[in-house]
Amino acid sequence: MKNNILIVGAGGVAHVTAHKCAQHNDVLGDICIASRTIAKCDKIIESIKRKNNIKDKSKKIYSRTIDAFDIPAMVKLIKETKSSIVINLGISYINMSVLEACIETGTVYMDTAIHEDPAKICEDPPWYGNYEWKRMERCKEKGVNAILGVGFDPGVVNAYCALAVKHHFDTIDTIDIMDVNAGNHGKYFATNFDPEINFREFTGKVWTWINRTWVSRAVHAEKITYNFPVVGEKTVYLNGHDELHSLYKNIHANSIRFWMGFSDHYINCFSVLKNIGLLSENPVRTSDGQEIIPIKVVKACLPDPLSLAPNYTGKTCIGNLIKGTKSGEYKEVFIYNSCDHKECYNEVESQAVSYTAGVPPVAAALLVAKGIWNPKTMVNVEQLDPDPFLSLLDKIGLPTVIVDKTKDKTPVLA
Repeated sequence: MKNNILIVGAGGVAHVTAHKCAQHNDVLGDICIASRTIAKCDKIIESIKRKNNIKDKSKKIYSRTIDAFDIPAMVKLIKETKSSIVINLGISYINMSVLEACIETGTVYMDTAIHEDPAKICEDPPWYGNYEWKRMERCKEKGVNAILGVGFDPGVVNAYCALAVKHHFDTIDTIDIMDVNAGNHGKYFATNFDPEINFREFTGKVWTWINRTWVSRAVHAEKITYNFPVVGEKTVYLNGHDELHSLYKNIHANSIRFWMGFSDHYINCFSVLKNIGLLSENPVRTSDGQEIIPIKVVKACLPDPLSLAPNYTGKTCIGNLIKGTKSGEYKEVFIYNSCDHKECYNEVESQAVSYTAGVPPVAAALLVAKGIWNPKTMVNVEQLDPDPFLSLLDKIGLPTVIVDKTKDKTPVLA
């Protein structure tokens, strides 16, 4: 079967995914990049050609215009492009319409973030239960592969949990997923991915999994300092995040938490924007009668995350600190990846945050195309065999490092 790829979306993550798909188009076939704004798709194609990242020159790489909310239009596009795998990298509001089109056509579906209703922020957990999992039975009935959250976090960090269960632990007490970006983009203030989605993650309350129950906490109210590999000592804040909403169910751990690093400057800017109402998703009316949504105005004022890439320096570090037992003895490991902004730019003209999210769906697509991952239903990444996934990521740009910290006497998370 021909394994043509349809990439929906043309932002920073789609940019990376398209580059990496082109590097493996001998397996993945023709590549179509589709978005509301076709010029953005064409810029990605120009970048791929400029970097000479097309492995098989006989395969097509082309663009199409699509309104991904329009399910019939999505169905038509999937059929016209003869795509067998759809990688949805558009804004997370479109997830369910793209998924519906894949179910209708029997096409493989992948995304890198949980679905969101634009009118709702921080719904009650589990978030996957509000939208995605309601369609699981239909995927199973039709044998549709739907792989949810196959970016880095969620995605690779879920595979790290599965790896820990499979090879390193008999029982797991705590999993602390930590994400830091020790980089400098040179702008006064910017976000590393879509500003609207970025802010929505942090304007509600924190849902976290502690002692096998959902616990609500205030945003940015709890922080710790941790000495990370590669990037050194950084402060991370307790936050809610996508992966917790499947890991709580699929990984038997007492507590699973997500921590993200923010600079004092980011926290200050974020706090001012939030406190004066500029991060609200609710419409307001201006004095001249125009109705606007504040968070969309802020998004329009900030730099496009992709534009940060040329001047970005520094590195990321994303990993799981896992504590439990093995053979009756206490064990602690840190499983992580570190990515360099400049190296990412040299390879695919991207910054590292987009790179870490954009490479994993390509690895997943390759595993599906080769029949290695074939669940024939809807799954989260931790439900799949982590070994071939992480092994492939080692080869295509995101190597995994495992550090045994069992005898480490430095302070760790409580």
